[in-house]
Amino acid sequence: MNANVTLGIVGSLVVLFAIVEMMRRRRLREKYAVLWFFVALGVLALALVPGLLTGLSELVGVQVPANLLFFLGSIVLLVLTLQHSYELGRLEEKTRTLAEELALLRLELKELQPPPSSKR
Repeated sequence: MNANVTLGIVGSLVVLFAIVEMMRRRRLREKYAVLWFFVALGVLALALVPGLLTGLSELVGVQVPANLLFFLGSIVLLVLTLQHSYELGRLEEKTRTLAEELALLRLELKELQPPPSSKR
């Protein structure tokens, strides 16, 4: 086993352990853990079968296997960015709605309270 294979196996196992540990401590939600789990499995597969990346690059028609790896990494980052943008927009809308509801409730509460009496 050469250094690249060892590094890939150790790296993917560290990522898999980190995913499980973060989920156990409730630091990572399941929907994000699934994506990272598949990334770690992909890295593990590429480490265990070094010719897989070369075969995939020949199948797709990419001359340099590293270019295919960078392209796939870019796609993963793009998907993550789109997912986080969607979540951010949804949470912003929810926050705005909650702020409006809170303002209406405060106004209603203020209207229900009796006016302060003026004592002299």
